[in-house]
Amino acid sequence: MSLTYEAEFGCPYCMAPNSIEIDAANDVGQQQIVDCQICCQPIEVWVEEDSMGDFTIIARTDDE
Repeated sequence: MSLTYEAEFGCPYCMAPNSIEIDAANDVGQQQIVDCQICCQPIEVWVEEDSMGDFTIIARTDDE
């Protein structure tokens, strides 16, 4: 059983799809900075979990 989950989000700079692995025990409610896998711009990523156990990724530019 894997303790991480893969989720996708769109880059706020180039709109390219990106994927991220989420560790439910440590990443939910935490802000992370990741680089876009296509344009390499820094992205602020916030991970939220709803009551059904689904993850929502909020991605925005690092200057917002």
